[in-house]
Amino acid sequence: MLEHNKLRRPDDYFLPMDKRQEKSVFFYRISGYNKETDEFILKYYNAALKNGTVIDKGIPNPTGDNLSFFNDMMGQQFYLDKDFIERSMARWLPRMKVQARGDLSEALFRALSSLKKMGKNDNVVKNAYIKFMCWLYYRFEGVVNRIGNNDVPKILYEGSIGRYELIMLTVLCSAGCDIVLLLNHGEDEYLSVDPRGAIAPKLDFPDDMKPFPEGYGIAYLKEQQHKADALRKLYGEPPTVKRCTNAWLEGKILEDIKKPPVTRSKDPNLYCNAFCRINGAEDKVTYENELYRFYLEIKNGGRTFCIVENEITIPTAEEIARLNKRNYTTKEDMIRDLIGKVKCPFDVQLERIIRTAFVDIVNEMSEDRSMNLSKLTGKAVYIICWLLRYFDILFKNWHMPFVSVFIYLGGCRTDNEAYFLKFLAKLPCDVLILVPNLNTRCELSDKLLFEQNNVQSLNLSSFPTESGGIRMATVAYHAERELDEIMYSNSGMYRNFQYSKANAVTLRTMYEEISILWDQEMRYRPNFSTVDNIVNMPVIFAKVSGVKDGDLVKYWQGVRSLINEDTIVITSAPYIDYNVRNALGINTTECFKNGKVQKNKIYNGSYYQYGMLRPETQEYILDKLQILIDSRIIAGTFADGTEYNIVSQILNMPTEIVRLIQKFDFTKRNPKVIYINTSERPISSADAILMAYLNVIGFDVLFFVPTGYQTIERYFTKPVVDEHMIGDYMYDLPVPNFGIPSGSTGKPAKKTWIQKIFKKGK
Repeated sequence: MLEHNKLRRPDDYFLPMDKRQEKSVFFYRISGYNKETDEFILKYYNAALKNGTVIDKGIPNPTGDNLSFFNDMMGQQFYLDKDFIERSMARWLPRMKVQARGDLSEALFRALSSLKKMGKNDNVVKNAYIKFMCWLYYRFEGVVNRIGNNDVPKILYEGSIGRYELIMLTVLCSAGCDIVLLLNHGEDEYLSVDPRGAIAPKLDFPDDMKPFPEGYGIAYLKEQQHKADALRKLYGEPPTVKRCTNAWLEGKILEDIKKPPVTRSKDPNLYCNAFCRINGAEDKVTYENELYRFYLEIKNGGRTFCIVENEITIPTAEEIARLNKRNYTTKEDMIRDLIGKVKCPFDVQLERIIRTAFVDIVNEMSEDRSMNLSKLTGKAVYIICWLLRYFDILFKNWHMPFVSVFIYLGGCRTDNEAYFLKFLAKLPCDVLILVPNLNTRCELSDKLLFEQNNVQSLNLSSFPTESGGIRMATVAYHAERELDEIMYSNSGMYRNFQYSKANAVTLRTMYEEISILWDQEMRYRPNFSTVDNIVNMPVIFAKVSGVKDGDLVKYWQGVRSLINEDTIVITSAPYIDYNVRNALGINTTECFKNGKVQKNKIYNGSYYQYGMLRPETQEYILDKLQILIDSRIIAGTFADGTEYNIVSQILNMPTEIVRLIQKFDFTKRNPKVIYINTSERPISSADAILMAYLNVIGFDVLFFVPTGYQTIERYFTKPVVDEHMIGDYMYDLPVPNFGIPSGSTGKPAKKTWIQKIFKKGK
């Protein structure tokens, strides 16, 4: 018989008999879970399937037919004698090896003798003998016939275990089998049979052990094995060449990547690539020059390379359409179809490498618990589209041990970009991520990623190349930038045009507050804030109805006091003439499709009149146009085609308004519109569109309506204008010119000395 020896490490279970100390066998129980446990159990499960047996629902008692067959073959005689048991074994299990049969007979004899010593009568011992013999024949014949081989047979037993089952397993272990008890529901039932836990000691693994997850067991292992088999089919023929990522690096990333691939390893079947990120700059004065020299050496060395700056643009509709993807029912179906779109007729090894990498990255993405098949397919489509986009640049005419270079400046903004770079790093390609601005977050994390962290930070939006126009900064320039960063970061101070994005927040005020807030800079108004480089601008959008106390002199003086150099004063309605509002001939159906403003179409249109503005201002104008349409504030939007009127109006704004938008600094004093309507002439819908847009873009818009009539509000779907009823209604009032032409912008004319003294005059 063999001894149940102590394990030095769990993997000793998988040693052949001639590699084990003292030809020992092992019998342990596992009652806790962690990553190491899971890996060991899966490995042991596969070994038991190959050379042994797996028991997941206990060992059932012999049936009536089993017992009848045993009696016919062996008769009714029984003697508690080793020779009798061995002779019976020879007849009952004739295919066993002689030595193995002797060991098994002795182990069974000892087990039955123990029952006798425990006080069991002869009839109980005989019944136990018959039960064990039937189990050996009907449940373990394939196992016992392997006893004595160098490859030790293995038994995996899951779940609760009874006394006789434990005795049977002990007999088999003593005869030459390895056994693992998988107690996935805890140890209580086992300890009721073996209170000291001595028969099958606990197999401990490093780290904290936790209870088994719900549903863990043989059925789960079968499912995992099924998935593994399916994966092997997905991988197909493996590549004969292998990848070595980063292990060959010496530590200076740029210098390492410049090394020719043929010098990185002496193994002809190994391609060595880099997967690295450099955060910040070692010396920001020389950083751009280092990148430029790096670029030149890569280029002059004949390496193929691709440089992407700040964003990997999402696949176009045309790129996605070329995949001709189907509706998939399983992950495996999706993988097979999408990877079939990538062909490498010039090198079958590259095609196998790409296939393996794609299966790996899709499986990694699928581990996210929030990932359903639809989301997984979307991400996989992005990866294949991007691969095909850069394929000819990086891999055309590839051969071993060639390695291309992919440089991404700015860091990954999305997990889609991160997954693509992780995929690319599995191919014959050096992947270099540059994040010089330490305030920028890169979404990529990976255990293989090698990082170089520097303490200096700088903004760099483009990679310095020959064709890109190289701009090198001086020490003084960087010093000024650092001082600028200190002064204007979270200090309440703002440099000119520090922000390019803003959101307007309409204030609800008392009438008396308007004159107080009107001339204040944005940063001093209540509810002003800056969050994530976006300014929240408190603005006024109000209507003043009536004349307080009927005092016209004081009324008009109040209006005049609000006019400054950034104020457009409109004194007659309508401001926008229906007949000329689309004089540019804008094709609005081309500019607005599927509920979205088509920026590229607009920028390239012959009618586009804002091209002279700063790019960020143009972007701001069109972003706010989309916001106005999406808000559906204007009646008829997405109902009777009003959205196209909105597009037409905003792309054809008066010059004086465009100029005010151009000079608008979001943290300082904002532009104003004062719209005076003293008659019964209605404000046009075009006026309503423009005023609503100016509110969204950050203007203060104030209506003076002494008549109290409805004006702009009748064009809106909800009350967005804050109305102040200040006095009696008055009609057909003449409007002073305030010293400026009607409908124009500018300061009012200087008051005469008589006006200054008496504070009168129209």
